[in-house]
Amino acid sequence: MARATDVRPVIRLKSTAGTGYTYVTRKNRRNDPDRLVLRKYDPLVRRHVEFKEER
Repeated sequence: MARATDVRPVIRLKSTAGTGYTYVTRKNRRNDPDRLVLRKYDPLVRRHVEFKEER
């Protein structure tokens, strides 16, 4: 089974604060075909910042 054609691939969310902190999650490719952007907690800067999907 090919993971590249999986409906729910594993993605990495990287902090835009420049700390290099990442979250690993899955997303539904049918509902969110574009790159995902979420506001999550970055413990290195101790506040919520935007995390963007990297491929």
